[in-house]
Amino acid sequence: MSLDSMTDSVDEAVSEFFEPIATWLGKVVFYAVPVGGTDLPLIVAWLVVAGLVFTGWFGGVQLRKFRLAVNVVRGKYDEKGSSGEVNHFQALTAAVSGTVGLGNIAGVAVALSIGGPGATFWMILCGLLGMATKFVEVTLGVKYREVHADGTVSGGPMHYLPKGLADRFGANGKKLGKVLAVLASFMILFFGLFGGNLFQVNQSYAQLVSVTGGADGPMGSSAGALFFGILIAALVGIVLLGGIRSIANVTSKLVPAMAGIYIAACLIVILVHVTAIPAAIGTIIEGAFNPQGVAGGVLGALIIGFKRAAFSNEAGLGSAPIAHSAVKTKHPASEGLVALLEPFIDTVVICTMTALTIVIADPASWAEARKDPDSIGGVTITSDAFETVLPWFPYILTVAVMLFAISTVLTWGYYGLKAWTYLFGRSRVSELTYKVVYTLFAITGSLLTLQTLIDMADAVLFMLAVINIIGLYLLAPVVKRELSSFLEFVRARDAGEITDGDEDPESVKTTV
Repeated sequence: MSLDSMTDSVDEAVSEFFEPIATWLGKVVFYAVPVGGTDLPLIVAWLVVAGLVFTGWFGGVQLRKFRLAVNVVRGKYDEKGSSGEVNHFQALTAAVSGTVGLGNIAGVAVALSIGGPGATFWMILCGLLGMATKFVEVTLGVKYREVHADGTVSGGPMHYLPKGLADRFGANGKKLGKVLAVLASFMILFFGLFGGNLFQVNQSYAQLVSVTGGADGPMGSSAGALFFGILIAALVGIVLLGGIRSIANVTSKLVPAMAGIYIAACLIVILVHVTAIPAAIGTIIEGAFNPQGVAGGVLGALIIGFKRAAFSNEAGLGSAPIAHSAVKTKHPASEGLVALLEPFIDTVVICTMTALTIVIADPASWAEARKDPDSIGGVTITSDAFETVLPWFPYILTVAVMLFAISTVLTWGYYGLKAWTYLFGRSRVSELTYKVVYTLFAITGSLLTLQTLIDMADAVLFMLAVINIIGLYLLAPVVKRELSSFLEFVRARDAGEITDGDEDPESVKTTV
């Protein structure tokens, strides 16, 4: 049996077995209700409401403390002797690498095709709201993390749910928290293997094939796919073996590089059409409140924009706190403030740049998709928009997709490892087993699609949001105390009452 026929057979067999499960799970998790002539997925409403609640609860922390967040990333308030593995900038880039990806390239184009230019406005608003949710969940992630004897750190919903609920509600809270922690770990692990790994490798390979001659090109064969898979797996395996320090070192270079390449390309298109910028902004604002040809009118554009933003920045899903928990700090809220920059970078900056590029370039494929959203893929619209100014852009897009994919695979490899060790222990054998399994999945990503399992992984990941946000509501008072503690530290540091070498008596002990 040839490699082609073998992989096709595996693909087909797995899809046939899991397709009914994936279909049912998708209907449950992404259940939508008709609102104003369009469908509103309840999971999206759940995420957006959380952003509204936390924005109000913390007095618009994402706006009031934005400058402070930037100063924390710059290291202005670092403290010597802090537990952790990476600095604030490395923790931020590691987490951003898990969210910035194909959704920023293809997902935005889909949103503009279905919801019109006005969807951009609502994406930005949702991103701003998501900043508050990220602040809350990451503060809890650092507050209840475990700093192990070897200096490594474990954090995330599997840690702050049981510990936090036990702190607030005693024995009953601890029991509930443990159940939720196991469920959260399973969901993160499953998505990490299929959505964070297999899907990313598969899509980056598909883009590489498209610019190297297609199916008849040198990478179009199964041998080419196998070579690509082994190459990516080797890179991922080497970095993953080094732990979060190694991952952070790579992502702290990859994330700025991939964001820089992509934003630079966007700026080139925008600047070439600089005279069209005012009209494009006007089109976006008008489309937000008076959309033409959008099902559901204003509400339809709003829902599409919120949906794509929520799916892109992952605020409230509980994934980002795993990476942020490894930060070197004595004040959990310091990293919570750093984390609120994540949806800003992902949604407010990168998604908006993509949207502006498409609206200004106005490629023919976008007009066709507006008439029939199923007629063309999202990434094709984005690529066509760049091609109006940069005919060679598909090659640049390939580089960007590769960087997006590798950084996402690395970050979700770390997320999955923390979920795995929570479920099966932190022994060297346990960790090595996971890393081998995860590396093998990277190889299969270029050979198989297993789209049904990826659909299941998406549903499982967003199920996590239901569990996680309930915990965030219950633990929000803890976050408020942590924010007050850090702001008092900042005041004392700025006033010269505390120096970098002083021991802060109010710092939170996170070592377990």
